[in-house]
Amino acid sequence: MSHRFSQPDPSCHRLPRRSFLADLGMGFTGLALGAMLQQDSRVRAQEPDLWIPPDGRPHFAPRVKNVIWLFMVGGVSHMEGFDPKPALNTYAGKSIEETPHKATLDSPFLKKNLREFVAGNHKVRSKLYPMQVGYRPRGQSGIEVSDWWPHVGDCVDDLAVVRSMWTTDNDHGAQLQFHTGRHALEGPFPTIGSWVHYGLGSLNDNLPSFVVLGTPLADCCGGMGGHGSSYLGPEHEGVRLTIDPKAPLPFAQPPHDTFREEQTAELELIGRLNRMASVQYPEDGALRARIKAYELAARMQVSVPEVVRFDTEATGTRTLYGLDDDTTRPFGELCLSARRMVERGVRFVQVYHGSNGGAGAWDAHSGLKAGHSALCQQVDRPIAGLLKDLKRRGLLDETLVVWASEFGRTPGAENSDGRDHHPYGFSVWLAGGGIKGGTVHGATDELGFHATEHRHYVTDIHATVLHQLGLDPRKLEIPGQKRLEIDLGRPIREILA
Repeated sequence: MSHRFSQPDPSCHRLPRRSFLADLGMGFTGLALGAMLQQDSRVRAQEPDLWIPPDGRPHFAPRVKNVIWLFMVGGVSHMEGFDPKPALNTYAGKSIEETPHKATLDSPFLKKNLREFVAGNHKVRSKLYPMQVGYRPRGQSGIEVSDWWPHVGDCVDDLAVVRSMWTTDNDHGAQLQFHTGRHALEGPFPTIGSWVHYGLGSLNDNLPSFVVLGTPLADCCGGMGGHGSSYLGPEHEGVRLTIDPKAPLPFAQPPHDTFREEQTAELELIGRLNRMASVQYPEDGALRARIKAYELAARMQVSVPEVVRFDTEATGTRTLYGLDDDTTRPFGELCLSARRMVERGVRFVQVYHGSNGGAGAWDAHSGLKAGHSALCQQVDRPIAGLLKDLKRRGLLDETLVVWASEFGRTPGAENSDGRDHHPYGFSVWLAGGGIKGGTVHGATDELGFHATEHRHYVTDIHATVLHQLGLDPRKLEIPGQKRLEIDLGRPIREILA
C-alpha cells in the first residue's frame, strides 16, 4: 500500500474531499486549483494519516537552482584526461609487479569495498600501457589536463577536479550505479535527477523539470533506469526530448490537420475522465502521473519547439558551441539546448554522449588513441562553450555542471592498444555555483590504479549536487524505503567555496 494517500472513509456519505477537488471547476483550471489545495498545509493537516511528501522548498539556503549533468557513456580514461600519469611512460611494458607499486594490488581497501574486484584481473592487464597523449598545466591554477581536452582545459580555473572516485561494478552496470548509487543487481532505485525533481519540483509550468538529452543508456547497462524514478513514482522520471526543431516531441505532436481548439477540447475531456478515475483509485500513482503528463504535454507543444530554435542565437554563440562544424555540431546542439533549458527553468538536464546501443563509445578495449581522440573532439569544444556561455550570461553562478563517466580505464594494456574497465580510481569534475574553481581534490596512486587520498564513492557526487540545491538527502526519506548510509553519500566540502 502506498504511504502517500489515505483511503477514503466509507462510513461517510458526504462528497469526499477528493471528489470535490476533482470536480471543482471545468478543465485544467479545476485540476490546478485542486492540486494547490491538496498541497496546502491546512488541508493536509486535516488528514493526519497522509504521509506528506516534500513541498518543493529546499531544506536550507540553496547555492544553485539548476543542474546540467554531462555523462560520457562507456568509461573515459582518467589517465588520458584529467589525471595524467607520466609514470605509465616510465614503466611502459613492465608488469605492475615489476614496479615499486606492487603493493597497490593488495590494497585492503580494494578487497573490503569493491565487490567486483576479481582476483587476478590485474595480472591479465598487468603490462603497463603508456599514455597515448601529452598533457600540460592549464590556467592560472596549473592543473594538468591532457591535450585531448584543450578547450575544457582552458576553463580549468572554473573546475573542481575530483581524482579519487570509486565504484563497485566492474562492468557497465556501473552506468546505472553512477546514477542511482546502487549496484544493478540490487534492483531499481531512483536516480539523482529524480531525487532532485522529487525534492524541489519545477521552476516552470511549460517544460519538464527533469529533461534527458541525447541517446539514453542501452538496456544492457540500465536503459531507462538511468533516468528513472523507481519507487518515487513515474511523475519524477526524466522526460526525453529530441533536438530536432521540426519534431522535438515526436510522440506528442498533434496531427497536422488538427485545429488547436479541437485538441484543447479533447485534452479537457481526457482530463475530466482521468479525474473521475482518480477519485475511484486514489492510490494509483501512474494515473496521477498520466494526468500531469497530459497537461504538461499540451503546454510543451508550444514551449519545446521554441527551445530548440537555434537560429535565434547569435552567430558567435552558435560558433562557441561548435555548431559550425560537423564533428562538434551534434553534441554542441545538446549543450546549447541544455543552456536554453536551464535559462527557462528546467531544474535538471541530463545529457548523454556515446550511447551506441551497447556498452558505449568510450569503452576503449582497443584502439584507445584513435577512439578517445575522436570522441574528445566531438565533446571538448561544446562543453567548453557551455561553460563559457553560462559564465558570460551570469548563469554559471546558479547552475551546477557535472561531468562524469561510469569508471576509468586500466593502467595495463588490453588487446595491445586499449584499456579495460577500471572502477578502483577515476575522475569527475564539477563547475558552477558554490564550487571552488581551479581545485584538484583527491588522488590516485602514481599509476592511476586506485584512489589513495580522499576516496569518494559515487553517491558523494549526488550528495554534493543535492547540497548545492539546498537539499538534505536524509530528509527525503520515504516510509518503507530504507536507504543505506552509503546511498546518501556526503557532500565533498573541500571543493565548495
